[in-house]
Amino acid sequence: MTIRAGLVGLGKIARDQHLPAIAQVDGIDLVAVASRNAQGDGVNNYPDLGAMLAGESQLDAVILCQPPQVRYAAARQALLAGKHVFLEKPPGATVSEVDALTALAKAQGVTLYASWHSRYAAAVAQAKAWMADRTVERISIQWREDVRHWHPGQPWIWEAGGFGVFDPGINALSILTEIVAEPITVLSADLEVPSNKQAPIGATLSMATASGAPIDTVFDWRQTGPQTWDIAVEAKNGSLLLSEGGNTLRLDGEVQMKAPDEEYPTMYRRFVDLVAAGAIDADTAPLRLVADAFLCGRHCPTAAFED
Repeated sequence: MTIRAGLVGLGKIARDQHLPAIAQVDGIDLVAVASRNAQGDGVNNYPDLGAMLAGESQLDAVILCQPPQVRYAAARQALLAGKHVFLEKPPGATVSEVDALTALAKAQGVTLYASWHSRYAAAVAQAKAWMADRTVERISIQWREDVRHWHPGQPWIWEAGGFGVFDPGINALSILTEIVAEPITVLSADLEVPSNKQAPIGATLSMATASGAPIDTVFDWRQTGPQTWDIAVEAKNGSLLLSEGGNTLRLDGEVQMKAPDEEYPTMYRRFVDLVAAGAIDADTAPLRLVADAFLCGRHCPTAAFED
């Protein structure tokens, strides 16, 4: 069976990542796009999800790439129509939204997939295996990038529910919650919020594993030049560094793996397998850490930012 999919929200990430990935993965074809401002090539185009569902009677799945603030309503509409649903990260604006969608997908007997693309970076699985039999003493995360490069002209990221710097920062948290077997808790957070925005541009989090290993995290959206996506782990008998978003692995300072980015094609293969198995994969662990940071975080006003 080949999944006939419709994509909702044809923005930068959809064009840069989703369309090329779908084109190279067996078992799924893009047959329709719903977007208010853009049109896909070689597929049927609709102004919104409702029109797409009405016009595509043979549609099997819906891929949602809109801002998180509106994703819940769209996902619910697609699930109620009996469609499998692929959620771009973050899977919702709140944890309760994703929990409700999971319950609905189970009731409808369809697949819901909360896609955490950074978990599929080339070196993440090897890092997880290395950590499985080691005692972690400390973890440090540096996730710094340039918002003007990655999210040009996208005001939704600065609005309530848009996540601000946690839009990229949640990628680091998705890797963290994949490679660390223990529960992780947020102890404190400082959130730098520009005077003209509603969401943070920078954040520092103090967290800990259940056994007490400290986790220090710095997220910053003001870095220009080379971008930094590093997770460093100190264990009793060795050290690990995941860099380049999880595609490069160093153990005790020596490069063990350096591979190209194949995150999105790997995610789509996972989605095809989930649909075939009638399964659900909607982990909310990274989203819960972000929610906890907002709950316990200290708001630190900072200078206005123009993007």
